[in-house]
This record gives sequence, C-alpha cells and structure tokens, in this order.
Amino acid sequence: MKKSIFKTLAKINKAVLPSYSKDEDFDLAKASKLQMALIGYKTWITKNALD
Repeated sequence: MKKSIFKTLAKINKAVLPSYSKDEDFDLAKASKLQMALIGYKTWITKNALD
C-alpha cells in the first residue's frame, strides 16, 4: 500500500516538477533553498518508491 502511493507520487513528480539533472549549467553548490528542497523531496519520494 505505502509503496504504491510513493510510486504514484514519483510519476506525478516526474511529470510536474523540473528536472535539474538535464540542465548542463546546473551547479548543486549554487542551488537556491527552494531548488535544494525540491531535490530533497524528489530523492525522498524516489527512495521510498524503490524500497
């Protein structure tokens, strides 16, 4: 049950939220707090969807 919720959230995130890994000029050291929060959120969702 929990895993299916995270898989659904991961699909929604992929469609809605920006992907920073595709941006060649993106520097993690210079990311804003909002960008860091989005990266952390997407990582947390992905980690829980794969477990």
